[in-house]
Amino acid sequence: MGRTATTRRRALIATGAVAVTALTGCSNEEPERRSAAGSAPDPARARATLRRRLAAESGALHDQYDAVIAQHPALSGQLAALRAAVAEHVTALGGTTRVAPAVPVPAAAPAALRSLAAAERRTGDAYSAALLGAEPELARLLASVAAASAAHEYLLTKGGSR
Repeated sequence: MGRTATTRRRALIATGAVAVTALTGCSNEEPERRSAAGSAPDPARARATLRRRLAAESGALHDQYDAVIAQHPALSGQLAALRAAVAEHVTALGGTTRVAPAVPVPAAAPAALRSLAAAERRTGDAYSAALLGAEPELARLLASVAAASAAHEYLLTKGGSR
């Protein structure tokens, strides 16, 4: 057991070091050399596009929460805090919540919760994928929102029927 614990501990330390490096944007290269290495698109435009795309994904998730609550009002108490957090994610990314379009919702409440959990997973995966290419400030925000999505997914599946 001692050797396994040491191996796991080292793996976690290495993973943490990689995550910190990705989140802080640390590199051995000078910033001038990184930007001069290739003719990259305008960083401000790329940042704004990324924020808009991710805000739209969170907006769609917010719409799904609204649709589930409309179809299953008994779940509104259980989903209110998660829905509010998703609305804050939209705002933090510079988007706005909007009137929800028609979103298909399963007829059974447990299936509706599973569909929300799957949507949280997809949204969290999108944030995680965007994290590595984001500037440090945006990467920290994306890491926080991805972690919140993972927590929401857990909460939706932990109490729901499987």
